[in-house]
Amino acid sequence: MEKVFAALASTPRRRILAYLSATSMTAGDIAERFEISKPSLSKHLSVLENAGLVKRERKGQFIHYSLVPENLTNTLHGFAQSICPVGGPIVKESKQIAEARGEVAPEADPKKAPPPESV
Repeated sequence: MEKVFAALASTPRRRILAYLSATSMTAGDIAERFEISKPSLSKHLSVLENAGLVKRERKGQFIHYSLVPENLTNTLHGFAQSICPVGGPIVKESKQIAEARGEVAPEADPKKAPPPESV
């Protein structure tokens, strides 16, 4: 849990999570939206991955980053982003990127809890 709080303590990392809210992105896609060096972005992605908030998947020659959907922290963060004046527009942009790619953005209502998993 300590890694999660450390990861969420950074504004750039919270913004990265907002960009990944509706679609996966490469490090290059994410970097285009920030004014930070690529090594710094790589470090932020590594922190998010080590906290279990983000996963990476190789697709051809590119590595795509996406949220770990089963993570309760991401669910809570999604809710916080939906009411945050900074995160809200980023989440909208993420959904627009997903739509432009022809991806179906998950229609999650942050106010509704997901159904309990059967054991």
